[in-house]
Amino acid sequence: MFERFTEEARRAVGQAGRESAELGHGHVGTEHLLLAVLAETADPAARVLIEAGLDHAEARRAVGRLLGTGGDAQALASIGVDLEAVREAVESVFGAGALDSPPEPEPRRRGWFRSEGRVGRSPFTARARKAVELSLRESLRMKSGHIAVGHLLLGVLREGEGLGARVVTDHGLDLAEVRREVEVAMG
Repeated sequence: MFERFTEEARRAVGQAGRESAELGHGHVGTEHLLLAVLAETADPAARVLIEAGLDHAEARRAVGRLLGTGGDAQALASIGVDLEAVREAVESVFGAGALDSPPEPEPRRRGWFRSEGRVGRSPFTARARKAVELSLRESLRMKSGHIAVGHLLLGVLREGEGLGARVVTDHGLDLAEVRREVEVAMG
């Protein structure tokens, strides 16, 4: 399937992983796919959302509100707990790495979504995998012959239940209307 992706769509999928890592999330979800689409500011499909007032910065703030950014350290710091000081105290008594979680065996994934041997890449959630699968279906439905950034956005919108779609609807946009406008913009 990946061979059908345009260079821009491949770049967007890679950007989704980077968005996840930058936000401190341990997964790549539909919200990260949405952020990656919006990072492709010259893409006609991304322009539909940008012109409706949902740009990358606004979407990233929304994702931060929904999931947080950076995890536990920020939450603890907000109530006056210095996580690094706690870690140092525990490790001085129990040894280095005492608070580290043991690595969990990761389920084996086949094909494009596997993550073994890929340092720094987060696993795709089931909804994100579904959105990418739906992007292929959108491409076939539109008789495109390739999967472009717009097809990724259509997949996120068609999946409809992930945080990517929620960010769009929370911004006051109708998913069906956005889909129609994206299809028009893609030609």
